[in-house]
Amino acid sequence: MTSDPIRIMIVDDHHIVRRGLAAYLKTVPDLILVGEAANGQQAVDRCEEIQPQVILMDLVMPELGGADATRIIRQRWPEVQVIALTSFQEKELVQQAMRAGAISYLLKGVSGEELTEAIRAAAQGRSILAPEAVQALAQREIAGPSLGHDLTPREIDVLELLVKGLNNAQIAATLEISPATAKAHVSNILSKLGASSRAEAVSVAIQENLVS
Repeated sequence: MTSDPIRIMIVDDHHIVRRGLAAYLKTVPDLILVGEAANGQQAVDRCEEIQPQVILMDLVMPELGGADATRIIRQRWPEVQVIALTSFQEKELVQQAMRAGAISYLLKGVSGEELTEAIRAAAQGRSILAPEAVQALAQREIAGPSLGHDLTPREIDVLELLVKGLNNAQIAATLEISPATAKAHVSNILSKLGASSRAEAVSVAIQENLVS
């Protein structure tokens, strides 16, 4: 946990949802609400001005949907982490959000404690997925050769720790390797899986049944 509060932006087209989330965030000392947006376009427009660390992003919104907004934000401000927070658990939406660069996927029925944990994890670059999202990602699509067939046993070990939400330093400590080696393994994994982020690598790992 950092000494400064984690800066949060809420993006949702329902005012009552934004009010409820805002009221909850005020009760958590290490979180601070720095801005709101009613759709994806507003989120993109306000992101540079607000400079949030973590965005709570609805997915189904007018003007610009959450997945498209996430993709734009992650391209322009890769240091900003996006948590997809939605009422929907359809496989296509889950996959779109993760491909767009969302680090976590939660349903709006999540408890306050679980939401807080996910925000803190996102600020540290760790992913948390709702069980429903994991189930959706596990439904493999009929496609060509499966990804990950060329991962080495050590890379599989690292990938398993990525799925558990460990960062590079924690992976290095767990496997008793140097941080530089852990970072290199993660880079190789992302390359072999065609993933642009750790969260997308986790998504692919679940879809392709690469880890137990």
